[in-house]
Amino acid sequence: MSDGDRSGRLAGVVITGAGGGIGRALALAYADPGRPIALLGRRRAALQESARMLTERGAMAAIYEVDVRQARDLDAVAQDFHQRFGPVGVLIANAGVSQGTLTAALEDRAVFQEIVDINLLGVMYTCSAFYGVLARPARVAGIASVAGFRGLPGAAAYSASKAAVIAYLESLRLEWRSAGVRVCTICPGYIATPMTAHNPYPMPWLMEVDVAARRMRRAIDAGRPWLVLPRPMAVLGYLLRRLPIPIYDRVFQGLPPKPRQSQGGER
Repeated sequence: MSDGDRSGRLAGVVITGAGGGIGRALALAYADPGRPIALLGRRRAALQESARMLTERGAMAAIYEVDVRQARDLDAVAQDFHQRFGPVGVLIANAGVSQGTLTAALEDRAVFQEIVDINLLGVMYTCSAFYGVLARPARVAGIASVAGFRGLPGAAAYSASKAAVIAYLESLRLEWRSAGVRVCTICPGYIATPMTAHNPYPMPWLMEVDVAARRMRRAIDAGRPWLVLPRPMAVLGYLLRRLPIPIYDRVFQGLPPKPRQSQGGER
């Protein structure tokens, strides 16, 4: 990553969904003394708490109350942060929502669209808005999920959105490589955040969020193109993607579906 300019100023970091969960943990993982960090999210109080934690570590926090579905608002945020702090060395498109959906339930149509808009279009809008203010070289990461490897019962919107994010980031990696930008696709398994707190099914290898964030930072800074964590989930994910359909259906058809009520959280 570009870790500073000729003046010695540390390169800025931008994180969406920074009001809690993985987003806040990533902000803390990057909270080097003197580093400017933009915290983007929809909940001002949560962003203020994240900012307080960053400033205690000596980082400079800039709060932007913004919805990643609003591309023009993200454009304005990118320009403001660039004018205040200079080029962005690390951009992390983390904002996402998780909620169960059923195709047969007509009331879930709007929920399905919201999930896709935030989880997929929000990543694209974020990357598009900040491309012009990225340092060279720079690091970009998007948070996908192992749920994007195969469709899960009762989670069609979430699985589909994360599968699309994986494909989008792969395309982006190829598009931006020649410009000196390294793109990392991150696929977490079960991470201990408010988003997973109410899942009604077993969550093997549940990982503490601060541990996950430190591993994510190492992968992003190293310019790695792909990270699945925790490590056992990477092996399981590899096997799941190759499991024959009849076996996959037999194993997963009877699992409890993802809760349909919103858990209301950024990661």
